[in-house]
Amino acid sequence: MHSISEYQGLISAYIGEQQFRRTPYNLYEPIAYIISLGGKRMRPLLTLMAAEVFDTDCTKALPAALAVEVFHNFSLVHDDIMDDAPLRRGHETVHEKWNTNTAILSGDAMLILAYQYFEQYEPAVFRDLAKLFSRTAIEVCEGQQLDVDFETRENVTIPEYLKMIECKTAVLVAAALQMGAIIAETTPENCRLIYEFGLNLGLAFQLQDDYLDAFGDPETFGKQVGGDIIENKKTYLYLKAIEFSNPEEAQQLMHLYSIHPADNADKIESVKIIFENSGASAATRDAIRDYTLNAFDTLEQMHISDDKKAMLRAFGENLMGRNV
Repeated sequence: MHSISEYQGLISAYIGEQQFRRTPYNLYEPIAYIISLGGKRMRPLLTLMAAEVFDTDCTKALPAALAVEVFHNFSLVHDDIMDDAPLRRGHETVHEKWNTNTAILSGDAMLILAYQYFEQYEPAVFRDLAKLFSRTAIEVCEGQQLDVDFETRENVTIPEYLKMIECKTAVLVAAALQMGAIIAETTPENCRLIYEFGLNLGLAFQLQDDYLDAFGDPETFGKQVGGDIIENKKTYLYLKAIEFSNPEEAQQLMHLYSIHPADNADKIESVKIIFENSGASAATRDAIRDYTLNAFDTLEQMHISDDKKAMLRAFGENLMGRNV
């Protein structure tokens, strides 16, 4: 098995071989820009790791891994437009650096480019990858729509929220892992279990992302801290705060989530105090831990060697230990 840094090196080298910069310039330059911003590249890394876990040369999974990365970045470009986000990974978002129309069209092209990477596989593997990818892509769109819908709904429930983040985030983590399993042509049972492992890890990851959006370090988070609060997004933190707060605090929180002040600093701080005092922040940390443990329980059922289970577990522990 390779190390995390070695997988990242393989992905970076493969990305460097791609011809993202071509004409028309204004279509492809934004694609090259967003891909070049890098990030941790967790999802393509998982595709390589899964292929190797099931005894296949991980370089065979590079095209699928890049498909996952290109699709993920496509979704970020469009999400940033919808959120009117100024920063992505500490840099200008595509629609800010260029304009909204360019960002929409470049994002559309990225979705199509992602599919093209599957063409490098034999027909049976191509079919299974494309089916999984198509299902995942529509689920991500469904999750994004639910996210938008929840901004104007007063009665979002915890199960509804968890379904939204499952679709918007967790399914792509799960699919990234299962793609590696498909390329390795492992058993259907292993394919199912690696997907479940990824789904639980993805839920934990998104809950932690929500937590860090409020309580992360602005110097290292790479996005605007408090962005979800500014956008009045009903995250797990918010829903738990409503559940746990006394009527007066709950009313105050709902009021704060109904306004868009010119200066958001006071609003963000007031909301964070309610999150802490109500116990919502602690409940969110507990949920992150529970989904991570669920992932590790699924991992134990997989038909792979103990050292490979240990590597997947170490990756999960490292992921959940992040503060950025």
